Amino acid sequence: MNAMTDLSDMIETGIPVHDATRLTEGGTQARIVLNGQIYSLRITRAGKLILTK
Repeated sequence: MNAMTDLSDMIETGIPVHDATRLTEGGTQARIVLNGQIYSLRITRAGKLILTK
């Protein structure tokens, strides 16, 4: 997905949409668990997302 992607296209195709600022509860970092592994989601000052293990 890029900045030009229309959110309504994703909603219509059934892809879940999550607001990163809600995941981080207004902060800049969140932890995401998948199959027992913890990942770190970070919002940069430039407004980009970084997902690391």
